Amino acid sequence: MARKIRVGVIFGGRSGEHEVSLVSARSVMNAMDKEKYEIVPIGITKDGRWIAGGDPMRALQAGDAGVSQPAALLGDPSRRGLMRLEDTERAVEATRLAELDVVFPVLHGPYGEDGTVQGLLELAGIPYVGAGVTGSALGMDKAIFKDVMRAHGLPVVDYVVLKRKEWDADPEGVMERIEARFGYPVFTKPANLGSSVG
Repeated sequence: MARKIRVGVIFGGRSGEHEVSLVSARSVMNAMDKEKYEIVPIGITKDGRWIAGGDPMRALQAGDAGVSQPAALLGDPSRRGLMRLEDTERAVEATRLAELDVVFPVLHGPYGEDGTVQGLLELAGIPYVGAGVTGSALGMDKAIFKDVMRAHGLPVVDYVVLKRKEWDADPEGVMERIEARFGYPVFTKPANLGSSVG
């Protein structure tokens, strides 16, 4: 039997969409063909610590990362390694946990969907699923993305970009401007958070 493809599935993360990422990752892992793929779950805590080994999904859901081992990507592109980190009296020891064939980032919002994890994976020489660094970063910033689409002649729903300082200086004036331009209903979204925010 051929060796299974080892897929690191990264989930959790530092964004406000941490819990949404857990649900998405569980769906992705459940849908993967276990005959073809060896799944290596990799969790990221809300404060940005990477964990693997044990059951990182359960650890993140329980809010107890201590039941999984701290983990890090090996900075050697020829090895594509995920390392388990362990504190000793004198240093942090790194033990190879898995060699990853590919990573499936299932992160939502900043610090994952925005090109940051994609850049890290590229530096580590690990292939990954999804858009690259530039596409991810561009897609994360709705205002810039709309400008690029419009510049290329693609249809874009009318919008206005509002800066925090404009709102703070004159919230009533901003509301009047929006009402005059669009009428109601309108909806608002942060320019560079995940799509489920707003």
